[in-house]
Amino acid sequence: MLLQLVLKVWTHDYAFESRRVSCLLVAAVEETEENSKKSQWKLFMEDISVLQLVLSFLLMAVACLVLMLYLMFTPLWPIPTLYFTWQFFDWDTPERGGRKTHFVRRWPVWRHFKDYFPVKLVKTAELSPSKNYILGCHPHGIMSMGAFSCFSTEAGGFAHAFPGVRSSLAVLAGLFRMPLFREYLMFGRLLPVSKECLEYVLSRGDVGNAVVIIIGGAEESLASSPGVNTVVMKQRKGFVRLALENGADLVPVYSFGENELFPQVMLSEGSVGRRLQALFKQVMGFAPCLFTGGRWLLLPYRRPVTTVVGSPISVPQVCNPSEQQVDLYHKLYMESLSELFHQHKTSCGLADTHQLRII
Repeated sequence: MLLQLVLKVWTHDYAFESRRVSCLLVAAVEETEENSKKSQWKLFMEDISVLQLVLSFLLMAVACLVLMLYLMFTPLWPIPTLYFTWQFFDWDTPERGGRKTHFVRRWPVWRHFKDYFPVKLVKTAELSPSKNYILGCHPHGIMSMGAFSCFSTEAGGFAHAFPGVRSSLAVLAGLFRMPLFREYLMFGRLLPVSKECLEYVLSRGDVGNAVVIIIGGAEESLASSPGVNTVVMKQRKGFVRLALENGADLVPVYSFGENELFPQVMLSEGSVGRRLQALFKQVMGFAPCLFTGGRWLLLPYRRPVTTVVGSPISVPQVCNPSEQQVDLYHKLYMESLSELFHQHKTSCGLADTHQLRII
């Protein structure tokens, strides 16, 4: 009896692992066939375009700070002195919508970045330029490549798919305090994910603004792993309250394939490593994920990312929304997100049995 049970479990695990390996082999074959159609120069440009974003994500903010502090102790000290003086007077600019420029968004490098995976934007409904929107993007993944490509670059195709609507991706507010790096972010029309900034953008009187928030944030990045579709949002209701206070429609967005780009070492709940990650996240605002990439251990795997923009949920403007109103629209949003996931999962490469886990 015991032997039969062991054989049954082993057979089940072996079959599961075999299916997983088969899927990886199929993906590798498809990737090889796709890459064979590209020239070596094109592949190199795609690698470099993605590498520069990965390095920017990991190192650029700290590098800019270290550079400016170093220059303070050299004969070039007037340069950082003038910059820090100017930054002091320009301190609130990120909270007031940043800079109205498309300079970084229009760089040709983002076309190669998009082609690397590739990233595809799918439109399921119209967004009227006469309204404002809050787009909740899921999942976070490790670096939110799909969200960045679609909503922070002109190559992503959002402006073409939704004429008259301007997308702005909201990122960690602390990054806008880093010298020089804040300019890079604002030239890309990124926004700090702070209530003050988002309220300013949504309430200043003009319309056609689409603020993109990655709802799950740092906590969701810790749940990112190939084959997993977990979103953190059961207790994330601030974006719903913000939508009600400003009369901005809610739009669910799901990036299929985002979690497939970087394998991550998953630390068990309650372990010392996981507690350290949680402490770091609490102090710094982001989580130190233990991930590996493909080439050079930094480049993500070439897996297609399909970012599907759902139908807008009409939200009335309520100056002081009650908890019941917030809970109602939060529930409507979660239902809409789940429906979006199940409608598009098979066309985006997932099995029909795949489920969305909301925590």
